[in-house]
Amino acid sequence: MNARTEPAEAETEPDAPARPPLVRELLLVAGLFLVYKFGRQLATGHTAEAFGNARHVWHLERWLHLPGEGAVQSLLLHGDVLVHVANTYYATVHFPATAGFLVWLYLRRPVHYVWSRRVLAAVTGAALVLHLAFPLAPPRMLGATGLVDTARVYGPSVYGPPRTDSLSNQFAAMPSLHFGWALMVAIGLIAATRSRWRWLWLLHPLLTLLVIVGTANHYWLDVLVASALLGLALALIRVPRRARATAPPPGPPRWAREPRPAERRRLVGAGR
Repeated sequence: MNARTEPAEAETEPDAPARPPLVRELLLVAGLFLVYKFGRQLATGHTAEAFGNARHVWHLERWLHLPGEGAVQSLLLHGDVLVHVANTYYATVHFPATAGFLVWLYLRRPVHYVWSRRVLAAVTGAALVLHLAFPLAPPRMLGATGLVDTARVYGPSVYGPPRTDSLSNQFAAMPSLHFGWALMVAIGLIAATRSRWRWLWLLHPLLTLLVIVGTANHYWLDVLVASALLGLALALIRVPRRARATAPPPGPPRWAREPRPAERRRLVGAGR
């Protein structure tokens, strides 16, 4: 009797993680988002400091011989349709893609969900500290860059005039959470899935990189700092091992098991 019940018990996966309570997770994610939005608002009003830091970042990039952001923007400005698509991508993909990523992990890969949520929270918290300590005007506001504010000129735009925009802090360019979150979405999906096509998820941070730089919303250094913060978070928060389906343990070899009744009758009939 025990031999018959053991395989059925082995089909369950004892190491499978329990899915976190949904209400608790919704409250936690909403709380983190509200803290982040409130923290960004604390950084508003440092206009002179933000523009001074922007000039320092721009000159530092030239000293480091980083490629000019204008080279990427010139590709977008070849046609109104392309630049409009880039502005739309910037305005509409960031939050829905990250939310969809977390929802899918919560439903299908709970252990990877917990890991990804912790990494995103760590990166976002570190970014908030930098936003408070180092307010930075984006390149679209800095006349020395010669860049076009594509969202304002071609639309759509998610920002209003900085003095009257009460929903966002436009002086929080460094680090770029647009890129940091997009890169974590790709890394999380690559880690949580096994398809040979999963590496195509890297197209999301690549497109995000081209969009945020081409629309003059971020500097190259914003992207590098976001990547460094994400790398540090990934080094400190261990990636979970893939959940492996547990196969039933192999039974005894045929020669070692007791013959079944039908086999016993056949053997007796054969004169054994």
